[in-house]
Amino acid sequence: MKILFATSEAVPFCKTGGLADVAGSLPQALAKAGNEVSAVLPLYQKVAEKWKDQLEFICHIDVPLGWRRIYAGLFRLEYEGVTWFFVDNEYYFKREGLYGHYDDGERFGFFSRAVVALLNSMGPLPEIIHCNDWQTALVPVYLKDEYARWPEIRGIKTVFTVHNIEYQGRYGKETLEDLFGLAPGWFADGTIAFSGDVNLVKGALMTCDAITAVSPTYAQELRDPFYAHGMDGVMNLNAGKLHGVLNGIDMVRYDPAKDPSIEAHYSVKRMAGKARCKEALQKRLNLEVKPDVPIIAIVSRLVSHKGLDLLCKSFDEMMGLNCQFVVLGSGEYCYEQFFESKLQYLPGRMALYRGYNEELAMAIYAGADLLLMPSKSEPCGLAQMIAMRYGTVPIVRETGGLKDTVFPYEAWCGAGNGFTFASYSASDMAYVIRQAVDLYHNNRDAFKKLQHTGMTTDFSWDKSAGEYIRIYELIRG
Repeated sequence: MKILFATSEAVPFCKTGGLADVAGSLPQALAKAGNEVSAVLPLYQKVAEKWKDQLEFICHIDVPLGWRRIYAGLFRLEYEGVTWFFVDNEYYFKREGLYGHYDDGERFGFFSRAVVALLNSMGPLPEIIHCNDWQTALVPVYLKDEYARWPEIRGIKTVFTVHNIEYQGRYGKETLEDLFGLAPGWFADGTIAFSGDVNLVKGALMTCDAITAVSPTYAQELRDPFYAHGMDGVMNLNAGKLHGVLNGIDMVRYDPAKDPSIEAHYSVKRMAGKARCKEALQKRLNLEVKPDVPIIAIVSRLVSHKGLDLLCKSFDEMMGLNCQFVVLGSGEYCYEQFFESKLQYLPGRMALYRGYNEELAMAIYAGADLLLMPSKSEPCGLAQMIAMRYGTVPIVRETGGLKDTVFPYEAWCGAGNGFTFASYSASDMAYVIRQAVDLYHNNRDAFKKLQHTGMTTDFSWDKSAGEYIRIYELIRG
């Protein structure tokens, strides 16, 4: 099967979040399964600078977008069994940062239009185009917009994956023709219209052949007003083509037995290196070096839907336990200031790093004992899987992919791989944190069994790739 994967970021080229990990790993897994896989993303400044010597120029065209005709260059690179294409336009993509610019709608409207316009230049037409989040949501729309003029593309099927429904690409009605180059009928018939605005994600949901969410539980949550950010009606309307496929992680990259970024290597059979990683983390973050005190860690954006209000309410209760606490992340000012204010009262027991540092994140996964993810919503989450891979036991709320990957510890039989709570409640969270810390102190064998279970769980992309292939074959008939 010939598959084209359209994304706005992908490891190892560029990354701001979990989408990049998915886009970097899933195409490789699909190729490994015997498919002919290519992927396309913008040629950002940082990508051009780092990979320029390996990029092969293919062609350039003028892309029609509304009243404009805009230059689009195409470059190619072979990497890990996947052919990567890069769409070049320095005006749109030679900038610092991938997102957050005033004209992001126009930038990714151009990118989506260019993906369709350049299909012939990327080789034989694909059978499947797999799009991801709002930045590529216009690809299924543009594809159908070209049907009358380009009959050869009518056999192409599209899959749209929702990584986070909170970000929908909403713009004023006046952008439809001038910015995105679409006829008024697309808005008038409701395909791309939502509450008086142009909504790019709605357009993708209405026009694609299959919708996927990044975990089975999140697929069901998207039909619930509490989680769907207004899209529940659209999701229910398209429920027949909605599928939940759990994300995986790169099991080669995230391997404590080989990871060059951590202090010491270790495996499920030889865990001594994890103790060395813990000691190194405590020294690095000016924590008291105490091997028998559990480190509870958060590696996350510090925003409300990550459940941080629960932590603020129960913070003093948690720190009343015999534990240490580490935070890595940035986000809303109120949460950053909350953790900052607590530092002075907990010398040697708490550390805060504001921002994101990949190398420090890996040091935390390797050195911590417990990872806390009390999310209000979590489409999939990769942190809990990475943590388990490194022998760090997760404490999570049962939502989205957290519910699908973390199963509660059962004392009577020793089952489970972590600690969970269902209600969005500070007291419930505090209860399971206490349960986890008590187990660490009073039943180390049971705690080690949880570590063993997490480290030996298969979180690879192989199963997920098989699910996607099944969906591709289903929509191809």
